[in-house]
Amino acid sequence: MNNLPGQGIAGRDREPLEAVASDYGRLLLLRGMVALLLAFLVFFWPKLTITGLAMLWGGYSLVDGVLALAAAVGGRSGAPRLWLGLIGSAGLLCAGGTLVAIDEVSAHLVGIISVWAIVTGAMQVWAALEVRKAVDGHWILVFDGAGAVLFGVALAFWPNLQAEALLWLIGWFAAAVGGLLVSVGYWLGRTTP
Repeated sequence: MNNLPGQGIAGRDREPLEAVASDYGRLLLLRGMVALLLAFLVFFWPKLTITGLAMLWGGYSLVDGVLALAAAVGGRSGAPRLWLGLIGSAGLLCAGGTLVAIDEVSAHLVGIISVWAIVTGAMQVWAALEVRKAVDGHWILVFDGAGAVLFGVALAFWPNLQAEALLWLIGWFAAAVGGLLVSVGYWLGRTTP
């Protein structure tokens, strides 16, 4: 198990942190696979409309939210359970909004995705800082969260994107985040028991 230099975590004290990092690695791997599936569907769905993108986003938010909430509920002591619960709740709210009011979600999709990316990115940065005691490469997770925040801010400054530009931005963002989460999840799984 890799630790940050100077951490000096004793064997018995390090075991719970390693278990948390391993659990977090599995969560990131699953969340990354879901994001890659979203990217694939966005890129290869023939004649995808904004309403179709809103439905895909709602499905993605639902699965991502359920995964994060399951990790929060089943998490071990020391896990960033509160923040995982908030990330999961944000995903379920997006999914619920899509089910209840698809027309309104479609009309405000850029704003919804922007707020979601900023909030969940900030929470992911915090969660990454929590697992830094167990892994060397926590900065990669911070980078991922910061990337989500920057993506959300960029969307906030371009609220009137054309449909095709929005589709490509969402697709590339999902592909980048998914690839990074799968890589980090796999890496955490290999560096922890």
